[in-house]
Amino acid sequence: MSVELKTESELEELLSRPDEATTSAVAALDGDLLVLGAGGKMGPSLVRLARRAADEAGIKKRVIAVARFTNRDLLSELAAAGIEAMAADLLDPGSLDRLPDIPNVIFMAARKFGTAGGEHLTWAMNTYLPGLVAERYRNSRIVAFSTGNVYPLRSFKESGANESTPVAPVGEYAQSALGRERMFEYGSMQWGTPVAILRLNYAVELRYGVLVDIGRSVFERRPIDLCMPYVNVIWQRDANAWCLRSFAHCSSPPTVLNITGPETLSVRELALDFGRHFGIEPTFVSSREGSSALLSDVSKAESLFGSPTVRPAEIIEWIANWIRMGGAMLNKPTHFQTRDGKF
Repeated sequence: MSVELKTESELEELLSRPDEATTSAVAALDGDLLVLGAGGKMGPSLVRLARRAADEAGIKKRVIAVARFTNRDLLSELAAAGIEAMAADLLDPGSLDRLPDIPNVIFMAARKFGTAGGEHLTWAMNTYLPGLVAERYRNSRIVAFSTGNVYPLRSFKESGANESTPVAPVGEYAQSALGRERMFEYGSMQWGTPVAILRLNYAVELRYGVLVDIGRSVFERRPIDLCMPYVNVIWQRDANAWCLRSFAHCSSPPTVLNITGPETLSVRELALDFGRHFGIEPTFVSSREGSSALLSDVSKAESLFGSPTVRPAEIIEWIANWIRMGGAMLNKPTHFQTRDGKF
């Protein structure tokens, strides 16, 4: 894909541009769409993608985005795009009851960073709230984001973890994320709710993500830690498109899908690639790389959705250009190097 991104508006347009498969999936979705936790890094582009897909299909469909919306500008921006944006703290008693009955629900609300020292809130967001949502929307279809952190680290000589790999979450964030899955699984088994659980690692765009972390380290001449020597990534629009297309695969018991790119990417090689773009020789914390990493096998999702539309080499080039020109950043490091589960 040949593009030159210079502004956040251009980036947002690309992230929310539906392809034919996404438009068809949204057109085929029976009823309106509710996205819980839509104010984070992925949510705004997801609801815009859904809105544009429905509009391109020429169908009437409400797209409702719910979040605390501490950024009030985002609230008005989404409303201007034809999205019903509702500010709510989902942990407040009665907040879920005040939301409309909607047949299609995406659950994105989560807490990761700040878990150390705030474990109670992480468990409330990641496990208690999903239990409430599973009951409140037991008569809907639910697509729930989870994380690849529920898997054990894998030797890079093995294939990545697939959906049947026994889970082995390390640390309270990953444990609470598995709790989220179990709550939606309980709801599905108790009430027959069709559910899809998406184990994501890692979505990337130009303002945040693993590739941004690596690229900025090279550009700013900061040494790169190789303790997590390999990663998987997926362009954020592809992750969001696969999310919308997952409604067709909701089931009881829940369908579980790994969401990421098929490539196993070497952190060292990624740094060297950025170095070639910048004309900078990367430095590393140590020459000895870790022997295992958080890696997922995406074969199941690819069999349903095809390959991601944007490959890592393209994303790296876009990010390098973005960094070089001083493009806006979210300044939210991923801490992808974390091996002990403490976030």
